[in-house]
Amino acid sequence: MTMASALRATMMRSPNKVAVGYNDVQRTYDELVRRVDLVTNATINNLKLKKGDNAAIIARNCIEYIEIVCGVPEAGVAVATVNPRLMPAEMIAICDDAEAKVVFCDASNQAVVRGCAFKTVTRIIEIGDEYEAWLAHGEAAATRPVVDEWDVWTIPYTSGTTGKPKGVLVSHRSRLLTFMGMALEYGCYGPDDKFLGTTPMNHGAGICFPMAALFGGGYMEFMDKFDAETLLRRLKSGAFSGVFMVPTQFHQLFSLAPDILHECKGLQIRTIISNAAPLPQAMKHKIVTYFGEGKLHETYGSTEGGVVTNLRPPDQLRKQQCVGTPFLSTLVKIVDEHGTECPPDVPGELLSLSPYLFNGYWNRPKDTAETFKEGWVSVGDIAKRDAEGFIYIVDRKKDMVISGGVNIYPREIEEVLLGHPAISDVAVVGIPDDKWGERLKAFVILKPEKTLSTDGLVQFCEGKLSAYKIPKNIQVVTALPRNANGKVLKTELRAMA
Repeated sequence: MTMASALRATMMRSPNKVAVGYNDVQRTYDELVRRVDLVTNATINNLKLKKGDNAAIIARNCIEYIEIVCGVPEAGVAVATVNPRLMPAEMIAICDDAEAKVVFCDASNQAVVRGCAFKTVTRIIEIGDEYEAWLAHGEAAATRPVVDEWDVWTIPYTSGTTGKPKGVLVSHRSRLLTFMGMALEYGCYGPDDKFLGTTPMNHGAGICFPMAALFGGGYMEFMDKFDAETLLRRLKSGAFSGVFMVPTQFHQLFSLAPDILHECKGLQIRTIISNAAPLPQAMKHKIVTYFGEGKLHETYGSTEGGVVTNLRPPDQLRKQQCVGTPFLSTLVKIVDEHGTECPPDVPGELLSLSPYLFNGYWNRPKDTAETFKEGWVSVGDIAKRDAEGFIYIVDRKKDMVISGGVNIYPREIEEVLLGHPAISDVAVVGIPDDKWGERLKAFVILKPEKTLSTDGLVQFCEGKLSAYKIPKNIQVVTALPRNANGKVLKTELRAMA
């Protein structure tokens, strides 16, 4: 079963049912599947792409995003899902690494994308009139390759501690089985359910949580730009069964004026899912108080491992700062540096084994081998398990910062800052922030007789880093704490902050 064939199976149950909506645009299941078929045929007939080739999409949320990520892979062509907020150099690095032959982009990004000097891209297709004209090449039937469930569906990009992007090979099997597990776990993915997506589809969770509604035969709706009041009023008027949000969005929601919150209170929503960053315990209390008990789920996972654990509604306030128990059909073990399982309440490296694991990293066999440990996957998170079997994340991926639900890797930022004429050394860490979860702070050592202002640092980084990667908080120090091997002790810097 592939994404497209699974969607077709759902369509056969209710062809004329509305499947997806965005603003004033809707598609029935029959219309959606027909357009997915056109994408597949046009990929083969017009683009001449073959099984094993790769494509990329750089776009904000739109219905065509779903058509592309379902239709192109049915031709055996995986799609790299690129964050449209990246700087041009970052887009080029990812598309070049993926060896993308074609890039799909939306109108808001087309000028930037067309200005990029890609190495392997031979065609750029803008979603809109150009995309619709291209679809006409799909009217003629195409000879399709055999696509297996283990073949790669999408290639979301994540970064390691080097800051260099790595393509995560996600199979059709991995995500389709994830959808089935989600239908059982969250209780909001049946034929009579309506789900609202609020986050960018280029992120793994941003596309999976709303798309699961399609494969359960329900209705999927999404926003392309988050606005807390708009979201709350849409939840109130739309009679949604489920919604997916990240902690930063909850912070913005509860920052609304009291009269707006009071007006929209009493939603009938059944399931609220939080993911992508830790949800502060104080915020959990706010969510439960406002929306009611029995609704909130906090899910932990990774692009590589899929959904790993879930803290169900009855345990939200009982288990403090906890990410729950293993997800359906998932084994979790916590091991020490020798690979021995840790006893309760002793931290160790978290490994998971499930049907949802990724296939490996694109063209990175060494990184793949380091991530898979005898079939189990580790992304470097440190966790502990209590006597009842509940899991707590003690520390995240090595040095990674999560701000607003987005993964940020300090090494990449540090390399840019080291190019500043006043900086001799630097270390970037994440510090707690009520709104964003974490914000960046740079500890810098200046060269003799040099000075540095925050505004000057921001100006230097503009054009070199995306806005959300630029530290707005700096502290000048005379030395950075290091261990015997010369490695910077970022735990000490976080404690200092």
